[in-house]
Amino acid sequence: MKSLGRAFAILCIYGLTCAAWLILGGITLHRSEKQSSSLESDVHDLWGREHVQEAPRVTLSADEDTSGTTPAPPAQAPGLQPARSQLDVDLRLDQRLKGLTWYALYDVGFRGAWTYKHEGDAPSTMLVTFAFPDPQGVFDDFTFLVNGEPVDAAPSNGAVTALVGMAPGDEIEVVAAYKSRGLGAWRYKPSTGASSLKDFRLTMTTNFDEVDFPESTLSPSKHEDTAEGRRLVWEFSQVVSGHGIGMVMPKRIQPGELASSLSFSAPISLLFFFLVLAVLAKLRGLDIHPVNYFFLGAAFFSFHLLFAYTVDHVSVWTAFAIASVASVVMVTAYLRLVVSPRFAFVESGLAQLVYLVGFSLAHFWRGMTGLTITVLSVGTLFLL
Repeated sequence: MKSLGRAFAILCIYGLTCAAWLILGGITLHRSEKQSSSLESDVHDLWGREHVQEAPRVTLSADEDTSGTTPAPPAQAPGLQPARSQLDVDLRLDQRLKGLTWYALYDVGFRGAWTYKHEGDAPSTMLVTFAFPDPQGVFDDFTFLVNGEPVDAAPSNGAVTALVGMAPGDEIEVVAAYKSRGLGAWRYKPSTGASSLKDFRLTMTTNFDEVDFPESTLSPSKHEDTAEGRRLVWEFSQVVSGHGIGMVMPKRIQPGELASSLSFSAPISLLFFFLVLAVLAKLRGLDIHPVNYFFLGAAFFSFHLLFAYTVDHVSVWTAFAIASVASVVMVTAYLRLVVSPRFAFVESGLAQLVYLVGFSLAHFWRGMTGLTITVLSVGTLFLL
């Protein structure tokens, strides 16, 4: 009966510790989401949004439309497709931490040159419209040229326009360049829907090695490493596709998400730790009282509590090191007094390094948590 009573007490202690972890994880997740929602608009105002750069639209001017109907807005009207596109994009990653969230910010230098050919049968006045990738963004050193001539036009509705007369067979070259800032990802959108890319070349340079592409975008034709990062080239003589081209900025480990994930999965590590300690104590004839298990559970909980409230003040790895050292020192120092120095530094110390520190480290790599749980389960079973 005494053994059953102790087992029930330890089970209750374990349940209370698990409840504390669930509360801590919920609070941390709420803090992270609340800070992210309140800071996101500030980040957008200070730095900008995701850039989606479209090709210039060359459409029939409303003054030249004799069909008797009101033309659609230039952004939606069908027009000439570029006969040649030569684009250069330079992306400079600048990650910033706000509260419990890392934001993947970037500086972008863009230059595009597009050639359009009038294949109609009559002279026409064409409306050239260049839309900015972020209507509310800031664009430094902006240049807009049509046939080599600067266009002095004030932006309106997030775009600049120019009128140019074209005879049948004429070609015009549209050049646009700027420096700006964005967030999260950069995209190039040749047109709305499927289109034909002729004599197309986009060269992208980055100052980071970890490249990833948004969904529904084309893969580069070739890429190579550079001294700073990567150089990627999309080159097509002629291809028909509705997909664009883009780059997703590398993302760092989100402190808020990591802290809440560690708290929610902590009951697994404590269960293994308690199980191993109970079996080893039984084999060695050691008497570990339920009150001792209570303090051990509290020491485990202190790891996640300390990590959750230091990770938004120091780096993730520094917070992890501080929390790990504090928890391990508390457990070993306590068991040294109530059990024995050898049990505290050898059996308990190694078990805590594996089930707390090692298990928590697996959360730093996506997709490794499930595999780590499987390995720990099999290893613990073999040990027992």
